[in-house]
Amino acid sequence: MRDFTSLITVLSLLLVLHAVNGDNPYRFYTWKVTYGDIYPLGVKQQGILINGQFPGPTIDCVTNDNLIISVYNYLNEPFLISWNGLQQRRNSWQDGMFGTSCPIPPGKNFTYALQAKDQIGTYFYFPSLALHKAAGGYGSIKVYSRPRIPVPYPTPAGDHVVLAGDWFKRSHRQLKYFLDGGHNLPFPDGLIINGRGWNGYTFNVDQGKTYRFRISNVGLATSINFRIQGHTMKLIEVEGSHTLQTTYSSLDVHLGQSYSVLVTANQPAKDYYVVVSSRFTSKVLTTTAVLHYRNSFAKVSGYPPGGPTTEIDWSLNQARSIRWNLTASGPRPNPQGSYHYGLIKPARTIILANSAPYINGKQRYAVNGVSYVSPDTPLKLADYFNIGGVFSVGSIPDRPNWGNGYLATSVMHADYRSFVEIVFQNWENTVQSWHIDGYSFFVVGMDGGQWTQASRSRYNLRDTVARCTVQVYPKSWTAIYIALDNVGMWNIRSEDWARQYLGQQFYLRVYTSSKSWRDELPIPRNALLCGRARGRHTRPL
Repeated sequence: MRDFTSLITVLSLLLVLHAVNGDNPYRFYTWKVTYGDIYPLGVKQQGILINGQFPGPTIDCVTNDNLIISVYNYLNEPFLISWNGLQQRRNSWQDGMFGTSCPIPPGKNFTYALQAKDQIGTYFYFPSLALHKAAGGYGSIKVYSRPRIPVPYPTPAGDHVVLAGDWFKRSHRQLKYFLDGGHNLPFPDGLIINGRGWNGYTFNVDQGKTYRFRISNVGLATSINFRIQGHTMKLIEVEGSHTLQTTYSSLDVHLGQSYSVLVTANQPAKDYYVVVSSRFTSKVLTTTAVLHYRNSFAKVSGYPPGGPTTEIDWSLNQARSIRWNLTASGPRPNPQGSYHYGLIKPARTIILANSAPYINGKQRYAVNGVSYVSPDTPLKLADYFNIGGVFSVGSIPDRPNWGNGYLATSVMHADYRSFVEIVFQNWENTVQSWHIDGYSFFVVGMDGGQWTQASRSRYNLRDTVARCTVQVYPKSWTAIYIALDNVGMWNIRSEDWARQYLGQQFYLRVYTSSKSWRDELPIPRNALLCGRARGRHTRPL
């Protein structure tokens, strides 16, 4: 009976999507989410698996493909998946954060209907509830250009995924217990690459050929540096933007960020270290995988090559060197540079300052003094059904208040189709990493100290990169321009998962009074209803 109900749900989704998305291809996935034994650091742990895999299956798709992903939750707790970097155009219903979606109850199923609308590039999905991300449940998303859209590099001989980040030997429940008790997370126990520890994963290459490596930092707390012994890397893409093809010997990847590089196997035939090490930590963590030439009989030996450790200026200068390829076509045939973001005057400036207050005797984290508290009902559902008492628009100021921190379900208003400047101001001693769901934005500037209006004279208004996750260095600022062309309820958060869990996040309600499907898709007929929305009805076919 459950399979028949799921079939009806999928058919209903297809009717709506076909009316809206036309003849773009459909890709169907069935995912079974279970617990399973994993050994990332050589110690048996309970992980979250998708179809028995850790990391989970890779999603391979093409620009504008429709992705129908049926998720069966076989855990003994609610589960929710979010899609880091997929913009969910007009469709924040599918974003997979608790502010937009009810979790999938234990033993139940939910079918996501996503579209890689006008996007290319490298992204990832992850479990967004509690500390589930500390147990796995994540995987890579590759969005390829349509066949007739040229890309600014020859087709690589292969396409390798690198899902790297810190890892804890403690369970996700133990880590949540730490945070619920008002404490921060302990220092990570190690780093992993594609779910494996030291030399636990192998990338196979043929001598003389060039390969694409898609690198994502899927960790909880730590920036990383990526490098390959004896090889250089040519950067080609950052979270959906073709870049100028600068060559690097190593690359900093901050929490939640993704990059694509080309690596040519042009060295003597043997095995080489693929190295990931922690950045800006007092103790440097390192792990390795293996780059294996298929005609090699020589194993890796000696020590892996070292990399940068705590140098801020090194990382800042590298970040500034990453530029947009103005002549390359993005997801559409027109060149990326045909969008002159620097000629548009922002209608509004929002300044967001992170902080680490103690509230009621417990460690919390905040944005402009407000530490986010999750309501009992997703914000998007409360908004749709006009359920009072869940949140209030304007519950977070758009400037720092410099007062004591306080708890609230923080939602900020923004006008649809406005063009906005956002400044992330960081007065703490740690690197921050900020993500905005539903959007790609232009990183126009970053520097040390206090941002002022005079800081705009140093903005890059010509060829900065567009991305969805950006770092802010200690006691520094980062400024972005963003075109708010996507109606919905969108999460703005720290990618440091303890900070996110303890309040360093809020929701941006991008609003229009229009009820047209051209501006926003209707509530999915199969939307899960929880909290104060339970017992209500979505809509007929």
